[in-house]
Amino acid sequence: MRIYTKFGDKGNTSLLGGVTVPKSDPRLEAYGAVDELNAVLGIVVAFSEKRSQVDSLSRIQNDLFIIGAELSSKGAKTKQISPKRVSEIESEIDKIEADLPPLHHFIVPGGSKTASLLHLARTVCRRAERTIVALSQKEKVNPDIIVYMNRVGDLLFVLGRSENYKKKVPEITWRSR
Repeated sequence: MRIYTKFGDKGNTSLLGGVTVPKSDPRLEAYGAVDELNAVLGIVVAFSEKRSQVDSLSRIQNDLFIIGAELSSKGAKTKQISPKRVSEIESEIDKIEADLPPLHHFIVPGGSKTASLLHLARTVCRRAERTIVALSQKEKVNPDIIVYMNRVGDLLFVLGRSENYKKKVPEITWRSR
């Protein structure tokens, strides 16, 4: 089977279940942003040195395939993200935050290579979340997806902070001028 089908050459594509939509459809924007986040997380995993972080991010990548499939189906039955995953991510955030100094100011994204990539992944996650919210205002979307994406963004933020903290890379606090 060839990778190219030529079906999309006129700007249309098929959702799971066979519904044809234009490539500008908000549903495609939503699952495309999720796919982009998944690719960025693949880069983060490639740079990560901690096994626990790799395992956590790899699990999120798997979850993103579930979310992408759910978003790319209009009425077709797919596996759904489990609300239990939100609780698991919240526990992970709490554990990481317990080891970090309290945050009193905005911080400038950056620091070590991996922390910088985690901050990039966070911003891609937040954009994906916004596109999913926009879609949910037009069509039915599983609300658990929005909660999940919000928590993943939070996790990526604390992972970035933790990465810098463990490598003794100081956080740069933002100061208005």
